[in-house]
Amino acid sequence: MKGESFKTNIGIFASGAGTNTQKIIDHFRSNKTTKVALIVSNKPEAAVLQIAKRENIPSMVLDKDKFFRGNAYADELKEKNINFIVLAGFLWKIPLALTEAYSGKMINLHPALLPKYGGKGMYGSRVHEAVLASGDKESGISIHYVDPLYDHGQIIFQAKCRVEENDTAESLAKKIQLLEHAHFPKIIEELTMCKI
Repeated sequence: MKGESFKTNIGIFASGAGTNTQKIIDHFRSNKTTKVALIVSNKPEAAVLQIAKRENIPSMVLDKDKFFRGNAYADELKEKNINFIVLAGFLWKIPLALTEAYSGKMINLHPALLPKYGGKGMYGSRVHEAVLASGDKESGISIHYVDPLYDHGQIIFQAKCRVEENDTAESLAKKIQLLEHAHFPKIIEELTMCKI
């Protein structure tokens, strides 16, 4: 198989536009040992699949029943030599079958400082609105290992930004996205270098 010369084949799971996915692809474009080998989405219309097509990266759309009632595609991912999974705006909870198959080799990016503002339904603008409503003076990003609970696994890295009085959910989202793009690809590189 084409990807077998690579030490790390990353599978990125995403549900939306894929801005972080693009940054990760760009970061590893000339890397000799690690590459983005698969883009996975739960939405056939997700813009991230257009990124996969444009970048000539194989993609896969998940069937909900198979994902939650089968083995969560663990066998298919192993067959494709995927040995590290990155959740970059993926909105489904990860089943036990997949967290066990990729224990210590699956990470998620959350757009707030965990353990606050995590859990079911805490994604996108909802997270930023919750931070603003709390009156907290800072927010940020959390990169953590994935376990069967929402936003629960061991935290690997956090970066912070100030929350100003005039911030809106939209302006805070822009600050968070800058942190995501600056740190997420680098943390993935560090983890894949020492984990695989």
